[in-house]
Amino acid sequence: TPSVQTASPTLLTASPHLATASVNPHLVMVSVSTHLVMVSVNPHLVMVSVSTHLVMALLQDQTDQSVLIPKGEVLEVLVDSFDSVLLDLDGVVYKGAIAIPNAVDSITKFQDSGKILGYLTNNSSRRPDTIAEQLVGLGIKAVPSQIIGSAMSGASLLASKIPAGSKVLVVGGEGLRHEVSLEGFEVVDHASTQPAAVIQGFSPDVSWRELAQASFAIQGGAIWIATNQDWTIPVEQGIAPGNGTLVGAVHTAVGILPEVAGKPHRPIFDYAIQKLKVKKPLMVGDRLDTDIRGANAAGIESAVVLTGIANRKELVAAKPEDRPSYILDDLSGLFENYVEPETTKRGSKCGKSVVELLGDSVVLVSGNPKSLETLKAACHLIWGSGRPIYGLQVEPSIYS
Repeated sequence: TPSVQTASPTLLTASPHLATASVNPHLVMVSVSTHLVMVSVNPHLVMVSVSTHLVMALLQDQTDQSVLIPKGEVLEVLVDSFDSVLLDLDGVVYKGAIAIPNAVDSITKFQDSGKILGYLTNNSSRRPDTIAEQLVGLGIKAVPSQIIGSAMSGASLLASKIPAGSKVLVVGGEGLRHEVSLEGFEVVDHASTQPAAVIQGFSPDVSWRELAQASFAIQGGAIWIATNQDWTIPVEQGIAPGNGTLVGAVHTAVGILPEVAGKPHRPIFDYAIQKLKVKKPLMVGDRLDTDIRGANAAGIESAVVLTGIANRKELVAAKPEDRPSYILDDLSGLFENYVEPETTKRGSKCGKSVVELLGDSVVLVSGNPKSLETLKAACHLIWGSGRPIYGLQVEPSIYS
């Protein structure tokens, strides 16, 4: 920890590349990693040290009594590095009709910062105004223009492939039918109308008859677009089948695969960046195979939260394309000082957790096996080892 002592106003360099401290009888300014925090102090207090790891200023008065000024909101918090955040909904903000713990407060805090917030969802069954109403009902300020759904990117993709006014057979909810209509297409329900395209999205009310009509239309030459291929969807009671299972049923009948508009494919990310007019977003999701893989493919940094589909075991075994930039317990982690894992002689360290690779065994040397720090250290070690997960013996306490 760099230390300085003074009794008179002066400019002090605490670290050539991490922090500078300017001290006078009334004000201390600390700049850490280009983030500024203003701290008012009494005339008899002087700056003693700056810790960029603990992110706090230590002040000492003339009686040697220390005063700790804790981390401020603008000191090294994760969201400071981005101009916007793109949040998945199911499993990140809510499960069914229930808000996920810390989600509402975290979103409110982010919106109060003045940065841009968008919601990027593969669920195409509902209209943006309906989703916005649900968010408002949970206590979140939201407007339809913040909602970027796979129904939008799917309809936009259709517009690039078939002429305006064409017939489109829609399998899915009202949200998808609405977006297809907005693009100027005629929505139909039967293959007998000879539609130019089939677009398929999730709805809990999709029936066998709708899947059959989609299959007949595709066999008749209609192009096929799916809004997403999420195999599962988290709801209040547990994990339920998602749109990917319904797409799989049609695939079994027609023998081909659809073009996909939603995550992890590029169209929805490009659409979101263009609509929200952002340059450096952070994608936050709960699925490695859609949210994280899609962000990686689009060149966007990502964070996974452990409130939905992704779990510890899935993370340590993640393939390179599914590895997030950051790992968080929930959305409150966006406002914490993110501790990056460090490489050690035999493994990795994060906070109090040390994980080492001994032969083929990944073992926890110290730290709480259930902590986020242990998970981050283990992922850092395994992902950086260059070895496939099936060739390693990972201590079960790390991922269970």
